[in-house]
Amino acid sequence: MMELTGGETAGRGTSAASVGELPAGTVEVVPVRALLLGERLDTRALERDKRLGVAPLAVEIPGGGSAVLFRYGAVVLFGPPSAALDDFVAGLRPLVAAASPVPERDDARLLVRTDADQVVDLAGNIVLREKTTERLQVVADVLAKSLVLSHYEARIADIFDGIEPLAATLREKGRAGARGKELLRHIGDVLLMQQKMVGRVETGEKPELLWDHPELERLYVRLAEEYELRDRDRALDRKLDVISRTVETLLGLVQARSSLRVEWYIVLLIVAELALSIYPLLLTR
Repeated sequence: MMELTGGETAGRGTSAASVGELPAGTVEVVPVRALLLGERLDTRALERDKRLGVAPLAVEIPGGGSAVLFRYGAVVLFGPPSAALDDFVAGLRPLVAAASPVPERDDARLLVRTDADQVVDLAGNIVLREKTTERLQVVADVLAKSLVLSHYEARIADIFDGIEPLAATLREKGRAGARGKELLRHIGDVLLMQQKMVGRVETGEKPELLWDHPELERLYVRLAEEYELRDRDRALDRKLDVISRTVETLLGLVQARSSLRVEWYIVLLIVAELALSIYPLLLTR
């Protein structure tokens, strides 16, 4: 879709023009949709399609539009909503491990302006001077990481909701109000999230694309600042650390209570054995 500033309206033929051919002041509007389909996406099956770029993989969608895919389960679609985009997403389902019943979604809007002097405007639109594959990959990387961070923020909030009653029980009754297995599950959740954020998604790292295209680093930095990737990543790290220390403390109390119970059982067994040994001696007197 194309729009002209100054009250003019572009015809359909204008949308096919390259950015370099657009008149000054022309704006190309590109809807963007980021989806988190599941835990992991096997992109190898798509590498035979018409690739626009790699690392991250960018492909052309048959019927219009393009997509940037990430192995940690995210896909970013560029183009207006259409049956072609829906069919493309449906075709990814068999390639997704631990697919979400309802994919998490975030919508944005990309404006392509040859006279752009900013990355994000006051309305929250992403503004680019050119719509090259590399720039779309940078935009997709930021949007995908932002969506994953939103996913983990919601999960961590749920974990906090589950741990808060345990901490309240510890304060009010002086004992941990949970079983060891439940606490171990919380520890497992924390470890998995840390492994995915650091090992797979690399939410705090710059994309490999910038090694080959250092001129795009300024674009990435400004977008990352706009979406607060670094601050949100640090906030999640702090929350995960708090959860980890809280759960480990509660688990230590549970294990100490279990150890104390076992020690009492041993003492009772020793007393019982002594009683059984002394009782016959008392009878013979």
